[in-house]
Amino acid sequence: MDDMLEIAGKRFRSRLMLGSGKFRTAAEMREAYAAANAEIVTVAIRRLNLDDPTEKTLLDEIDWTTYTILPNTAGCYTVDDALRTARLGRELTGSNWVKLEVIGDPKYLWPDPIGTLDAARRLVDEGFVVLPYTTDDPILAKRLEEAGCATVMPMGSPIGSGQGIPSFGRIKVIIEQASVPVVVDAGLGVPSDAAIAMELGADACLVNTAIAEAGNPALMSEAFADGVRAGRRGFLAGRIVQRAYASASSPLEGVVR
Repeated sequence: MDDMLEIAGKRFRSRLMLGSGKFRTAAEMREAYAAANAEIVTVAIRRLNLDDPTEKTLLDEIDWTTYTILPNTAGCYTVDDALRTARLGRELTGSNWVKLEVIGDPKYLWPDPIGTLDAARRLVDEGFVVLPYTTDDPILAKRLEEAGCATVMPMGSPIGSGQGIPSFGRIKVIIEQASVPVVVDAGLGVPSDAAIAMELGADACLVNTAIAEAGNPALMSEAFADGVRAGRRGFLAGRIVQRAYASASSPLEGVVR
């Protein structure tokens, strides 16, 4: 079945995007990418050491011929910082794609909705393909789509918390209303969280901490990939209608009494 993820005209077989932070070693990171058959990898541009040109950075540890590098603006708390970081990412990678993050709260790493929308509009005007990390607010998601964003990326729960999706009602509304891909990003802790997101109808998931901090990152990344695939297939297959009462699996007509 030709069921591929399409973002801004580019098509991908994998619906699991992976991050590059928090891995214990570069080798573990690469093994996790390979185990998941990942295609899109995010890199936090602000966390690269660019002062010493002789020192290796994460960009040197990732195979650019295998993975699509998605620069992100993680660590930016103002619109101007996010704009500068996005432009720097474009210079470093030669790509106009950017995962936009404008954080409004340093403790919970909650996205700044006003700053995110402002930055998204300005980056779209500059020709960027913008994939914005946002709260699970359906109105904000719609405004970001109307601003020209290529996706919307609502949080499942706070970044790195591993809480999963404690309340998915608003994400479901975002999915129902969106005409661009919806990527559930942040807070997923186990593969079943990703399966739930995909069963709701999300187009993809982005996972970092749950894989990077696992005892066996490669095995966990493979498990997340399985969860994403299972959830997607469950969504496409169409779940049964939920009933208030039991419904016998075997017919009662014609049975011996």
